Amino acid sequence: MTTMPSLPHDLDAERATLGAMLLEREAVIALAPFLKPEHFYLEKHALIYEAQLACYERREPPDLATVAAQLRSQNHLATVGGASFLAELLSAVPTAVHVEYYARVVERTAMGRALIEAGGRVAALGYDDSRPIEDRLGEAAQQVFDVSAGRQVGRNFLPMSQIAGDYLGGLQTSVDEGELLGLTSGYPELDGITQGLKAGELVVLAARPGVGKTALALCMAYHVACRGHHVGIFSLEMDRELLLQRLIAIAMGVPTNHIPRLLRSGNVDAINALAHVAGLPIHVDHSPAPRITAIRDRARHLANVYPIDLWIVDYLQLVQSDNNRDDEVRRITQISQGLAGFAREQRTPVLALSQLSRNVENRANHVPVLADLRGSGSIEQDASQVWFIYRDELYHSDTDCPGIAELHVAKHRNGATGLAVLAFNRAATRFDTLDRKEYLKCFGKKGV
Repeated sequence: MTTMPSLPHDLDAERATLGAMLLEREAVIALAPFLKPEHFYLEKHALIYEAQLACYERREPPDLATVAAQLRSQNHLATVGGASFLAELLSAVPTAVHVEYYARVVERTAMGRALIEAGGRVAALGYDDSRPIEDRLGEAAQQVFDVSAGRQVGRNFLPMSQIAGDYLGGLQTSVDEGELLGLTSGYPELDGITQGLKAGELVVLAARPGVGKTALALCMAYHVACRGHHVGIFSLEMDRELLLQRLIAIAMGVPTNHIPRLLRSGNVDAINALAHVAGLPIHVDHSPAPRITAIRDRARHLANVYPIDLWIVDYLQLVQSDNNRDDEVRRITQISQGLAGFAREQRTPVLALSQLSRNVENRANHVPVLADLRGSGSIEQDASQVWFIYRDELYHSDTDCPGIAELHVAKHRNGATGLAVLAFNRAATRFDTLDRKEYLKCFGKKGV
C-alpha cells in the first residue's frame, strides 16, 4: 500500500518567522507586502501572524506584549498556546537577520500546497465530459495561473469598492482641511489655486539659490505640524540644529541669528518657542547624499511608527541615484521618477525642492519657467505640481516694495495654474500671507 506524502510545509520556518517578528519590530515592514496568514500551515501560526499584522496596521510594535494583548482581545490567546508559546517562539530565534528567508520558505511551501489543490481541480476538469474541452482547458490554465500570480493578488489591481472607499476617505480628509482636497500649505491664496497638498502627488518647489526654497518649505512644515499632522523632512543640506533654529525664528518672527543669544540669556519667549517647536510632530533625517532607495526605505520605517502626512526633500539634486555611473540627466530622471513613485506608494504628498539652471540669470525676464528646471525634463514630467519662487528685489535693488515674493504655480496636472503673493521676512526666513492690494500697489496687474 502506497503512503500519500503529506502536504508541503515547514513548521520550523513558520516558527522562526513568527519569532523573528517578535524579536525585531521592523521585520513586519519587509514581510507584510507578500506574506499572508493563509500561507501558514498551522492555524495557530496563522492566528499569531494575523495578530502581528493587526498591531502593525495600528502602528504598534508587534512585540510579545502587544501581540498577546491582540490575541486575547480576539479570544485566541489560549488557542495558540498562551503567552508561554509566544515566549518560546521569541527565545528560539537569536537574531532576526534571516527573517525574510524564513518567510519566503513559508510562502514557497504554501504555493506548493496551492498548486496541489489546483492540480486536483484540473484533474476533475479532465473527467467532466459535460463541458466543451475548450472551456475546460481555459479554466485549467486559469487555475494554474492563479497559483503563480498568488503573490501579486490584490497588490497591483484593486477592486473598485476599495478605490471608492479610499476616495471617500480622502474627501473626508478634505472636509477636515476646510474643503481643500489636501493638506493646507498655510497660505490661503496658494491653497485657492492648488486645493492643498494632495495625497500621492509630487510637488516640486524650485528657485535659484538664496531665494527662499528651504524657508518656504519649513514654513509649510510648521503650518502643517501646528495642525497636528506629522511631517518627515530629509534635510540633505541644512543640519538639524540650524533647521531647529529656523523653526524657532518662524514661530517667533524674529531674526534667525538672534535665537542662540535669546536662548542663552533665558528669554522667556524664546524658551517658550523652543518648547513649542520641540513638541511639533516633525521628524528630520540629515543623512548626507542618500540614494533614492535609501530615502524610500527610511521613509517606510518612519511611516510604520508615525502617520506621516507630508514628506519634504531638501533638495532633489543632492539625492544620489543607485548607479554611480549615471550622468546628471539619468541621475535626476531616476530621482524624480523615484520621488513620484514614493508619493504614490505612501499615498502622501511629497514636497521636493529643486534648483534652477543659470538660464534664469541670463535673460531680461528673470521669472522662472518650466524649461529652467535643472538637470532633466523628467522633473516637469513626473511632478504633479511645479511651483517657482520669484523675488523682484533680488534683481532690482532699488525696488520700492522689498519683501514681496511671487509664488508661481506653473504646472498643476489636476487643476489650475496661477500666482500667489507672499510677504518675505528675510531676517526671520519666514513667509507670511500678503494682501493682494499691497502687491498691486507695487506691481500693478502683473500676473493677475
